[in-house]
Amino acid sequence: MTAAQAANSRRSTDCRLDTPTVDDGAALWRIARDSKALDLNSSYSYLLWCRDFARTSVVARADDGTPVGFVTGYVRPERPETLVVWQVAVDDAYRGRGLAASMLDELTERVTAQGIRHVETTITPDNDASNRLFTSYGERHGATVEREVLFHGVQFPDGHDPEVLYRIGPLG
Repeated sequence: MTAAQAANSRRSTDCRLDTPTVDDGAALWRIARDSKALDLNSSYSYLLWCRDFARTSVVARADDGTPVGFVTGYVRPERPETLVVWQVAVDDAYRGRGLAASMLDELTERVTAQGIRHVETTITPDNDASNRLFTSYGERHGATVEREVLFHGVQFPDGHDPEVLYRIGPLG
């Protein structure tokens, strides 16, 4: 473990990292809504995510068990060695503790045991926090970070910013 990983681990020790359950779906929806940075999906989708993709997701819990952060992901059907990270969010009161990085590292540890060798995510160009999170993730894991526009803004019917694909790997 590097010094940065140890520091992140110490800062987030007040939370327990766990597998989400359906009972967490509403809290994940609220955390995403309150982030004001994520595209908010329907509340129904967070319930389904906690049911169908719990194995490839992680939730951070406060001492009382309340979810205070999450990472949702899924394995790409065409690339079964690739985990796609869909959303990362941390409750405002828990930001600045390295919790997002700790959740991402925990999830990676789980899925690499199942043959995952790459991580993909998409980030809008103006999302500096996510850019830093995934760039530092690649550095911590000694992996290459490749970037290319996956979806151009004009492809979205609602005027969305472009989504830049980050492909990180291979993971060790």
